[in-house]
Amino acid sequence: MAVIDLNEENFEPTILNNDFVVIDFWAPWCGPCRGFAPVYEAAAEKHEGIVFAKVNTEEQQTLAAHFQIRSIPTLMIFREKVIIYSQPGALPASGFDDLIARAKEIDMAQVHAEIAAEGAQG
Repeated sequence: MAVIDLNEENFEPTILNNDFVVIDFWAPWCGPCRGFAPVYEAAAEKHEGIVFAKVNTEEQQTLAAHFQIRSIPTLMIFREKVIIYSQPGALPASGFDDLIARAKEIDMAQVHAEIAAEGAQG
């Protein structure tokens, strides 16, 4: 699957309409971002059923500010509309594949139950 570019108009629909979204916050001037790009694109081709997207922090400063992106690249993973991972830093291909595998294994029913319990407590 091709990597999609996210902006203010398509960000929310992308998260709401897909159960598994991996986002790379990056900028064209960022050397580590450019170095990580081939790893990210290869993972997008390998992992069917997952949406891989990129946010250019130079062009989408409002999105970057909303998610408090302070370092790039920053990877963020949404599962069922919940952020389950957000961390700056590029990963080697094996580390990125491992991260995706661990994200797939998370019991989202339990995550949603914990969020509901926290909401009930105030």
